[in-house]
Amino acid sequence: MIDPQSEEDFEDDFESRSRDLQAEIEAERIAEALVFASSQPVSEGFLAERLPEGTDVRAIMLRLKAHYAPRGVNLVQIEGAWAFRTAADLSFVIRRDDNEVKKLSRAALEVLAIIAYHQPVTRAEIEDIRGVQTSRGTLDVLMEAGWVRFRGRRRTPGRPVTLGTTRDFLDHFGLEELRDLPGLEELKGAGLLSGRIPANFNIPSPLMNDELSEDEDPITQMDLEELGLLAPRSTSDD
Repeated sequence: MIDPQSEEDFEDDFESRSRDLQAEIEAERIAEALVFASSQPVSEGFLAERLPEGTDVRAIMLRLKAHYAPRGVNLVQIEGAWAFRTAADLSFVIRRDDNEVKKLSRAALEVLAIIAYHQPVTRAEIEDIRGVQTSRGTLDVLMEAGWVRFRGRRRTPGRPVTLGTTRDFLDHFGLEELRDLPGLEELKGAGLLSGRIPANFNIPSPLMNDELSEDEDPITQMDLEELGLLAPRSTSDD
């Protein structure tokens, strides 16, 4: 004989589980729509503000990532943010836009690699590593592409500006975070390091976040004006 109370508890539990499942499905749909509608990678903080309170945003995004993994469009994580991107193995079928960023010169590629691996790094440090001067035009190209940015100012004489990569850099090269940059063995395997490599040669580990290091100061309004990134503020009373 079935206990009426037990049957009632079972039905209540079943209804509760069904409501929870529906809430999870709805939260996934909202998150999916928010990422799809955005032209830029969407942060988990942005998603949390728009999903029901208490939603496990990370769990939802990982489930969606697994769902899209075998499809033509993948949900990818880029430095703590999320975006839809064409599956890497299908990139060859996507027609490139005519206004795509022009092919970088060897000098620009060298500078970009140094910034990526050595950041935060100053222009003088880049030149010391390369052994030649770096033109302003080379840095301008990388900044116009959106791959390099000013980070801060070094607490040394002259307060040189420090440089680092951007989220767009990670996005363009299909990296989730800086630790995904290829290491020494990967670079040798890809034929990017040839000839005799010095015994003490190593690949540095870049700073893993955007926080300023102990020897950096934040860039101020005055710094931006000095760098020519902002027009000087008017000193009039208007």
